[in-house]
This record gives sequence, structure tokens and C-alpha cells, in this order.
Amino acid sequence: MSARVDAWIWAVRLTKTRSQAAAACRAGHVKVNGERVKPAQAVKPGDEVRIYHGGRERIVEVKELHTKRIGPPVAAEAYVDNSPPPPPREHVAVAAVRDRGAGRPTKRERRELDELRGRRP
Repeated sequence: MSARVDAWIWAVRLTKTRSQAAAACRAGHVKVNGERVKPAQAVKPGDEVRIYHGGRERIVEVKELHTKRIGPPVAAEAYVDNSPPPPPREHVAVAAVRDRGAGRPTKRERRELDELRGRRP
């Protein structure tokens, strides 16, 4: 028994939509047992699926196959999550906040923002 990797990723709620799952496969962000896969690649219980989505890598082992979207409690039982924990909040870069309606930043403000974000020396 097997299932399409894009359908399985969507069914166990690793992505919000099936089209996002298929797009991640086409972009090379999904690996099954260490190999990049197309959306129609079959997965079976015991396979390791790595997906880079939402700014972090998820590493899961397939326990159960599902092709229809299931609820979160059932989805959590369909795989074993071997992902590293997400980084602490204080390590995540803080986005600059602008007042609503303040418009685009000036050249000077843009340089200051880039320097804050570490994009320029």
C-alpha cells in the first residue's frame, strides 16, 4: 500500500493546501529517504520524509498512510516527528515596524533597515 507524497503531506497537515505540497515537491523542498521527489512519488510506512516549509525543516517518519485530510489529533499519530526543535523566539529576527500609512522608506531609512538586518557591512 502506498500514497502520493503530496497528498500525504497535505492529509497529515504538514502543509495547508495540497497545491502548496505539490509546489514544495516541484521546487525540491521535499525529500523521501534522502532523494528529491516529484509530487506523484509514492510513500509507504517506514519512509523518512523531509520537507522544508515555513522557514524550517520538518523530518518525519511515515507511520500510517492517508490520502484524505484528517483532523489534527489523528494526523499527529500518522507520523513520528524527528524534527529539531524550532529556534527560541529571541533568536528570530524582529521585523521592523512602520506606522500605517508612513509610505515607502527613504533611501537613508532603507540603508538603516538593511544594516539592522545584517544585509550590508
